Amino acid sequence: MQPCRACTKRVFWIVYSLTKPPMPQRLRHTLSTVIQWFDADHVPGGAAAARLEEDKVDWVRCIPFIILHLGCLGVIWTGASPVAVWTAVALYFLRMAAVTGVYHRYFSHKTYSTSRPMQFFLALCGGTTVQRGPLWWAYHHRHHHQHSDEAEDAHSPHVHGFWWSHIGWITSRRNFPTDYSKVRDLDRYPELVFLNRFDAVVPLAFALAVFGLGSLLQAHAPGLHTSGWQMLVWGFFISTTALFHGTSCINSMAHLMGKRRYKTEDDSRNSFILAIITLGEGWHNNHHRYMSATRNGFFWWEVDITYYLLKGLSWTGLIWGLKAVPASVLSEGVQADHHESVAAAGRAHLVHPEYSSLKRIVPAAAAIAVATVNAAHPSAMRRAGGHEIHRDAGAASQVPGPNDGP
Repeated sequence: MQPCRACTKRVFWIVYSLTKPPMPQRLRHTLSTVIQWFDADHVPGGAAAARLEEDKVDWVRCIPFIILHLGCLGVIWTGASPVAVWTAVALYFLRMAAVTGVYHRYFSHKTYSTSRPMQFFLALCGGTTVQRGPLWWAYHHRHHHQHSDEAEDAHSPHVHGFWWSHIGWITSRRNFPTDYSKVRDLDRYPELVFLNRFDAVVPLAFALAVFGLGSLLQAHAPGLHTSGWQMLVWGFFISTTALFHGTSCINSMAHLMGKRRYKTEDDSRNSFILAIITLGEGWHNNHHRYMSATRNGFFWWEVDITYYLLKGLSWTGLIWGLKAVPASVLSEGVQADHHESVAAAGRAHLVHPEYSSLKRIVPAAAAIAVATVNAAHPSAMRRAGGHEIHRDAGAASQVPGPNDGP
């Protein structure tokens, strides 16, 4: 019996040694991953090779992300106060505006223009969201538009499932590097490349500032009953975690819930609820129909708080050149809504024949609305070739001419 057990043990160690990577290699990988916490461009094997790897969670790389969520549990020890809770709420919406108005509508799509100093300031604001650097964010979003709901789309719920599109995709090693060839319009600015490469600098500075604010209030306004640690938990950990999941709802839910006004090549949808959570990003189907416009809520009844903020900022002269939605795209949307109204009236007639008069009233009212829009925009009946549905978000990555702003 003993020789048999010895043979089994020997075979086990042979198989183990052949299948398990050597310790130095594992150690090098771990050290390399730790370095990436502070230097996002540190990819020993090359970014191109990393993007070819299979999707799987890199747990070491995700430790800071895990700490962010675990930090919310600090509320057990710090408790809550009105000033801390309201600070968390305020920082959620202020930084959501930075995600939507800066990372998305400026760096990803260049829907407005600004000066170089203001561009750097906007990038700093975006860094406080703890959603990586501006070039990484823009690269991945442009890639999403080029391959929306296709196999190459890193966060399509139809391809990868809900949870991977919501949170899993950012844990995969293949999605960590930035493809700078897709953001040539941005990587010509060394200050932006610096913020993108050392993307932990701004979040750490922001966390320290929030802690300092709490400590300052504790010393000079004790009646507010807050402290540095309490403010850090609420203003940074809880607020940032909520911000991340609010933003991620667009990846995971805006292709699953809501209505489709435009027949785009993906399954993007419009959702009022998501528009409120994300300050206007919920009008996702509109955005995928024409992504170059500054506003995502194409019509007045579609609440788009990010656009209102950008419009107000343009009155100061700090930003300019906000891009409008073409008349042809608006007309297309009105006609689509008209057909939906007619279809809804037809369905209502089948369910409630006693209200059959609506079958005549609703289409007539919708027809009047369409005629009004077409009368105001006689050229809108033709779908301009320049406003066709397109996926190539890489057009924004072309390097501007010498006379163009940042």
